[in-house]
Amino acid sequence: MLKIAITGGAGSGKSTVARMFRELGAEVLDADAAAREAVAVGTPAWQELRRLFGEEYFHPDGSLNRPKVAQLVFADPEARKILNDLVHPRVAAALQRRLKEMERQGANLVLVDVPLLFEAGLESAYDRVIVVYVDLEDQVRRLQDRNGRGAEEIAGLLSAQWPLADKAARADFVVDNRGPLAETGARVQEIWAELQKIGKAS
Repeated sequence: MLKIAITGGAGSGKSTVARMFRELGAEVLDADAAAREAVAVGTPAWQELRRLFGEEYFHPDGSLNRPKVAQLVFADPEARKILNDLVHPRVAAALQRRLKEMERQGANLVLVDVPLLFEAGLESAYDRVIVVYVDLEDQVRRLQDRNGRGAEEIAGLLSAQWPLADKAARADFVVDNRGPLAETGARVQEIWAELQKIGKAS
């Protein structure tokens, strides 16, 4: 089974590109969904985060206050390391379980949306890598417009990720998302056609 990672950076439009692949018929797994499950109420990671970060980082219903935790970890490298060390191994294991299950079911091509693929050293687990690329200015503008994040939080968020140019240099396919959505969609269609050929040949 061919395993393809889709990655990018905050504000690059990676989720939009993943949705475009789904609309073309691709099976797309979401690492962020696996991360949410890893810290669901009552899980070992949830218990450890509650102990380490304190109750102020949780909603009244017990669920993790993700925006508040994001503010913390993008301002505090040590807190970010704690979170990553707790969550990343669990996410990787959950995705591998799901991929094995899909392979048993006969899937020959699966895409996985992995936000921190290179940062977490996960690229070797995939046969091909797709990077969604925009300029740094685009990332900053989109993060401001979409989330209303402040300049300090955006700077912390982006400093925690590899520059998109470095990711694009290591990609098998690059989706340039700086132009109109129609152009992005056309590039996604090109890549999907190529991946289907590779999947059939493998």
